Amino acid sequence: MEPVSTGMMIAAGASATSGMLGFKSGQAQAKALKQIADYEFEVSQQEAKLLAARKVEEESRLRVQSEKLVGTQRVATAASGVTMEGSPMLAMRDAYFKTEKDALMIQFSSEVEQTAMLANRNLTRAEGKARATAAKTEAYRSLLDSAGKTATLLG
Repeated sequence: MEPVSTGMMIAAGASATSGMLGFKSGQAQAKALKQIADYEFEVSQQEAKLLAARKVEEESRLRVQSEKLVGTQRVATAASGVTMEGSPMLAMRDAYFKTEKDALMIQFSSEVEQTAMLANRNLTRAEGKARATAAKTEAYRSLLDSAGKTATLLG
């Protein structure tokens, strides 16, 4: 067996150093990818909360507008001298039913949108974890490759 030359020692040291730097870089990349995924998850959580608040506000506006409409109908009916029976009462009933139907549609739409956001949020987190895991695996692969090269150089 021949002795290890200075050149081979330098090459082995460079290979080991390169492997460690690659490993550290991969670990840092994995950490950054996880932080990005966590940030995107938090942003989507806030978006879901804002969406829910907007839908509550939209439903509230609908109800206020409906109350104004019904109030206008009452005033117009009373001013005309007609009693609140028959057709005027049916018109008011229809206004209330339409309001409830629209409110239910707003609520349903909110639930559908929030469910989609939740699915997207979970997908974002899963993708981030997968990327981070892949970066860690690559870091270990880099370290093992350099260890193999170093061992080969040192004989």
